[in-house]
Amino acid sequence: MSTTALRGFMTRVSGGLGLAWLLTSAACAALPTAPDSETAEPAYTAVGASDAIAIGASVSCLPFVACPTGTGYVQIIDRHLKAGSRGFELLNLGIPGAVLSPRIQALSRSYGPRVDLNFLERELPFVDRDSLLVTVFAGGNDTNVIARSVSGESNGNARAYIDAQVDAFAAELASLVDGIRGRAPKSRIVIANLPNYAGAPFTRNYTSMEKRVLQQISVGFSVEAINPLASRPNVAVVDLLCDDRMYQSSSYSSDGFHPNDKGYAVMAEKMLAAYETPSYAAPRASCGRMSIVPSL
Repeated sequence: MSTTALRGFMTRVSGGLGLAWLLTSAACAALPTAPDSETAEPAYTAVGASDAIAIGASVSCLPFVACPTGTGYVQIIDRHLKAGSRGFELLNLGIPGAVLSPRIQALSRSYGPRVDLNFLERELPFVDRDSLLVTVFAGGNDTNVIARSVSGESNGNARAYIDAQVDAFAAELASLVDGIRGRAPKSRIVIANLPNYAGAPFTRNYTSMEKRVLQQISVGFSVEAINPLASRPNVAVVDLLCDDRMYQSSSYSSDGFHPNDKGYAVMAEKMLAAYETPSYAAPRASCGRMSIVPSL
């Protein structure tokens, strides 16, 4: 891909942050201050961004505020767990706009919108040590930050640049999972991979080249970084990439990026199944959704 073809892309890919980015300052003010918050009850910890507080749902939530009627996947899972015989306490660490790592956060400072928080530094240290379930949904905001950076950072070789970004993301995500395991050794870690964002509604007016960039990043994150984690003990990977429901406009909110109630219900259904099924199936090795547009 030429630099000229990509230059206009920097200002186009903004759906992944949107309202989530605008809420980041509110999240900063409410961040937990004690890294060892433990509960007497078994806990469910959610690690995520705006998805974790149900942005796009009919009942969305504020960061770090109890939201029992929320209609996002975290709130649905929480209600299901609380209804069980053991009861669970929810620790929702979702921070709107957050990305996985300081590295991607630094990229956002050059290619905007600026991201002020990341999972490794501001969510991982607070994972409840009593967690029996930790859900993780990472990579959506990261996909958009990296896509905006391609024209300025790739030196005319977009594919090689994105491949390097995927490799770095994989190492950082593995560090996140290792850290969660260290803090909550009894937890079942359930991670959702990403849809191919080339097929998401927010890209409806994007050029084919812009979609090819998003495809390489999001599919790369899923196939190279997230899916291999299914081989780890007590880790399950939920396959959104190959689920046709995650490509239906009816599963998304008006911004075309965040799921709506229907989309979040799909995520909750799959994550609960992954938590409750010890031998939960690994993601598919291939499917048509991995190549919605031609490769770079």
